[in-house]
Amino acid sequence: MEALEVLHGSASGANVPRIGVVLLDLKLPRVDGLQVLRAIRGGDRTRLLPVVVLTSSREEHDLIESYKLGVNSYVRKPVEFDAFVEAARHIGMYWLLLNERPPTERPYSP
Repeated sequence: MEALEVLHGSASGANVPRIGVVLLDLKLPRVDGLQVLRAIRGGDRTRLLPVVVLTSSREEHDLIESYKLGVNSYVRKPVEFDAFVEAARHIGMYWLLLNERPPTERPYSP
C-alpha cells in the first residue's frame, strides 16, 4: 500500500525519491503484488515505469499473469541473503545504467 501511495503521489513525505525501476515482490502483506502491478500499469504517470518482479513464487500462473500485466522482467529471487543482494544489485545496474529508455521518458518523480 505504501508503494502505491508513493507511486501515485499520495505519500506524505516531501522528499520522495525519483524512481528509475520498481523491484516488486508478488507476496506482499496487504496488497497482492499483481494488484500493485495492475495499479502501476493503469496509471498515466506510471504506465511506462520499468517493473521487475523479484519473487520466490514458482507458480506458473504468477509468471504468466505478470507478463500479461506488462512486467518488464520476472526473476526468481535467491533464497540465500548474499545471493539475493547480489541479484538485486545486478538488476538495478541493468535497468538504471544499461537499459535504453525512450528519449522522452525520464525517471519517474511523483
